[in-house]
Amino acid sequence: MSKSDLIIRVAGEGGEGVISAGDFIAAACARAGLEVYTFKTFPAEIRGGYAMYQTRVSDNRIYNQGDTFDVFCAFNGEAYEMNKHLLKPGIAFVYDAESDFQPEEHEGVHTYPITMSKTAKEIGSKQAKNLVALGALSELFNIQKDVLWEVISNKFASKGDDVQTKNRQAFEKGMEQAKALTKADEYKVADPKETKDVIVISGNDAVGLGAILGKLDFFSAYPITPATEIAKYVSAQIPKTGGTLIQAEDEIASIAQVLGASYGGARSMTATSGPGVALMGEMIGMSAMSETPALIVDVQRGGPSTGMPTKHEQSDLMIAINGGHGDCPRVVMAVEDVADCIYMTVEALNITEEYQIPVLLLTDGSLAFSTQTVPTPDPAKIKIVERKRWNGEGEYKRYELTEDGISSMCDPGTPGGMHIGTGLEHNEKGAPFMAPANRQKMQDKRFNKTDRLLKEYKAIEIDGNPDAEAEIGIITWGSTIGVVREAVARLNAEGISAKGFYPKLIWPMPAEQYEAFASKCKKILVPEVNYLGQLSHFIRAETSIQPIPYTICGGLPFNPAMIVEKAKEVI
Repeated sequence: MSKSDLIIRVAGEGGEGVISAGDFIAAACARAGLEVYTFKTFPAEIRGGYAMYQTRVSDNRIYNQGDTFDVFCAFNGEAYEMNKHLLKPGIAFVYDAESDFQPEEHEGVHTYPITMSKTAKEIGSKQAKNLVALGALSELFNIQKDVLWEVISNKFASKGDDVQTKNRQAFEKGMEQAKALTKADEYKVADPKETKDVIVISGNDAVGLGAILGKLDFFSAYPITPATEIAKYVSAQIPKTGGTLIQAEDEIASIAQVLGASYGGARSMTATSGPGVALMGEMIGMSAMSETPALIVDVQRGGPSTGMPTKHEQSDLMIAINGGHGDCPRVVMAVEDVADCIYMTVEALNITEEYQIPVLLLTDGSLAFSTQTVPTPDPAKIKIVERKRWNGEGEYKRYELTEDGISSMCDPGTPGGMHIGTGLEHNEKGAPFMAPANRQKMQDKRFNKTDRLLKEYKAIEIDGNPDAEAEIGIITWGSTIGVVREAVARLNAEGISAKGFYPKLIWPMPAEQYEAFASKCKKILVPEVNYLGQLSHFIRAETSIQPIPYTICGGLPFNPAMIVEKAKEVI
């Protein structure tokens, strides 16, 4: 049958072309006008270790990576061992025959042996093993061959005719072997649809794109997994817009450079992961005290310490909200998907510029490397909010007490605009001043900005009728939102009344909206990928809600079936 929703998983050893194979499948399906959502995981080692790439393809919108696979392609024995417990009746199983393993019998599983390694060696290119597999997969499951080969050919266009010839041979040998097999399953990728104006982009690249669309002037970062690709993307694009990128010597230097550039008038940001955020704590406080705009993108990974650099986790919420000393106002936002990575980066830049407050934008390791089809952004529709600037009239007071809490800024060197900007408590002109009454006024000024943001920024989405009673309400954040969206739809389809609540603005917490949602639900479940149930902690602290935490921390995201099962258990 032509499934409207098909999941293909390719797995093997890092360095065998697993990730490239997945990228090729995703790109070919997207060019065929289909929706694509990918998930990949790979080892921390430079070469070797288990790698996996899963592509979900549909002719309808996709919110997450899905429950499990319909088609599994194993490049080696380790990949088979890691996934054999998922080989249930009806699954299509493609594997490297005559290699390092022989699969067991799996009742009801449709097996397709393809001599991937042997064929690649016979052609004279061990690296072409993944192309043998791709040829077989295209033949067996209706992946458009011409489109797939075009994607592959374009990737290797600079490698020369010999490489292209061997790649083509490997691809065609894979197709020939698949044709010789009897296809027992009915799976095939949906037929091509009318081509849409879309891009296929990863979460990290989407953050970089959002930064460029958001008129970023300055970017500084120190390389860290899984955030480095943001800097790589920006480094290729920002020179075209007249901006500047610097690779700093460490994370502390990067945030210091961001503050310096911002003080000089530039829209500025950095991108890091949890260890980097930990190091930036003091300078985030400096941003808050000096009211200097700064955007910090945190691509979360498994911690603490070095932790799991290449694995998925949502465990930086506590440090994002509380990291640093003293009462330090800041804004914390979290993205749901790749489209959010683009547009919420623009929003985050606008917020930090408008409110003159540090903004932390949280993504995660899963979303960083996931690719999705996204409508091509229209730069003309991107709204840019500039910082409030001094008009040159009267005496300049950098920290003037205003009705909206926002003081005007002026760039260094502006005539009449001389002022002091330090981390010390100060008066309206910026001069150090620590009298109790002044301290109270300045703290009120800084925190009034977050109060104002709560009133103006309505980034809460709800699945289900907000006014209807529900047996269960599910609150979640970040990339887990997409999983919960599908789970809520499944629960309602089964006759279980369920609603979802998805904040994009995490801090300051819109407590009234949480309370209103929970008042219509008998139970509140909060799934999140961390050990402590960090959002649940803040819900209990800031509201009267008593949520039921549901946490995992094994390095992988939730899938919809897990949420459905847990919701039924809670009910």
